[in-house]
Amino acid sequence: MSKIAVGGGMLLTGCDSLQKLQKKITLHPGEQQAASDAAERTRPADITLRIGSVVADIANDHAISTIGYNGSVPGPLIRLKEGVPVNVELINETGSPELVHWHGLIVPPNVDGADEENSLAVPAYGAIRYTLTPTPPGSRFVHSHSMPMADLSRGTYTGQFGFVYVEPRMNPGHFDQEVFLATHEWEPFFTTEEMADPDEPTPTPPPNYKKDNKPNGWEIGYQKFTINGKCLGYGEPVRVKKGQRVLFHFLNASATENIKLALPGHRFLISGLDGNPVPKPQLVDVIELGTAERADAFVEMDNPGVWILGTPKDDDRANGLGIVVEYSEKSGPPIWTPPPKSLWDYTQFGDSRPPETPDETIPLAFGKVNGGVGGFNFWTVNGKCFENRDAPRVLHRDRRYRLVFDNRTDDAHPVHLHRSSVQLVSINGKATGGLVKDVVLVKGFGKVEVDVVPTIAGLSLFHCHQQLHMDFGFKLLFNIV
Repeated sequence: MSKIAVGGGMLLTGCDSLQKLQKKITLHPGEQQAASDAAERTRPADITLRIGSVVADIANDHAISTIGYNGSVPGPLIRLKEGVPVNVELINETGSPELVHWHGLIVPPNVDGADEENSLAVPAYGAIRYTLTPTPPGSRFVHSHSMPMADLSRGTYTGQFGFVYVEPRMNPGHFDQEVFLATHEWEPFFTTEEMADPDEPTPTPPPNYKKDNKPNGWEIGYQKFTINGKCLGYGEPVRVKKGQRVLFHFLNASATENIKLALPGHRFLISGLDGNPVPKPQLVDVIELGTAERADAFVEMDNPGVWILGTPKDDDRANGLGIVVEYSEKSGPPIWTPPPKSLWDYTQFGDSRPPETPDETIPLAFGKVNGGVGGFNFWTVNGKCFENRDAPRVLHRDRRYRLVFDNRTDDAHPVHLHRSSVQLVSINGKATGGLVKDVVLVKGFGKVEVDVVPTIAGLSLFHCHQQLHMDFGFKLLFNIV
């Protein structure tokens, strides 16, 4: 064995050098972390997301300029393996700091991508790197979590979204083809028109409801609607063959719109909601998704033709919210026929298992303060806007909390709790069991109960996923200890 002098010491070389060096050198914890961080920075990233300008060709002679991931809208499909850590690099090529939220993943707050949780932000013209471990399995997604307020060119109004699919350890079921479809709207504008769904029953206020005499404030409208960044009739169709079983993964990547989707001549077998298997898969004619919700659905391709998979809302479909489904050896103009009228009900996918007794029940009442003509509405949780909030409510790990979502407004609210999944307990007094979600659509004057058992310490943001509601007060912080 040879010896080489280095700075007055001895560097051992040869077959036993590593063992002897390990005996001679002891790194302090801070030095160990620094060495680990240095090694992490030099290792190639498993996932790289570049946040930058995109010119998206969404329709014939119609392009939009937006911000997206890796030069496309939506961003590239990210497939991960459950429980296998990945090294993530985020590169911001814009002049504004950005937050990248891993929606539905149960991760520490520093990588969750929410400013309210003190997550790592990507500085303007800068980059960050970190490691996360993807869990739970199923359909998740990644999106901007910046707060644009009145700036409709930022946040979830842009093209900063993309599917994340965490491969389950268990096979999700037999299928012949897998299709990922994300809806989104473009060219937003402020309007005084309230966006009511004519197929939805008018919400019935409780007896003690006091209507705000001040007029409603601004709402958001859109010029164009797309699926996977293309308006109906533009771009490639979904091509299928007779006899195939196709697994569709749907994502509502809207900033503010709750949507419905149907496929004439076919039915959807709902197998998962928000990426989680449902206890009782059910056939439905229409899928309803609040902002940020996902659905997994099998479709038996047994009705050859050229069809439109799209929204039953004629105006929105005319403005692009649809995609052509084309059987092999079939051609001609795509066909749309209105689906049977039906109401979406989470409980049809649940079972009758009784809920566990919670350690504590936390009421969360949703309120609205009308903004008046030319103003913005403000939203409250338990009577307070986020800006006037109390200290974060403490939740203890591995304790069961029952959250009672009490919607005291006539607006539907898709509410989301970061870094945890929730189990539905009841919908408007109707019990259900086994349904696990990360977004829950609470309709006007509705009441929904869910259970949550937090597992990772740190701040956790609760909010309405409707961007305008979140920007103007509809947020609450928990602190998990």
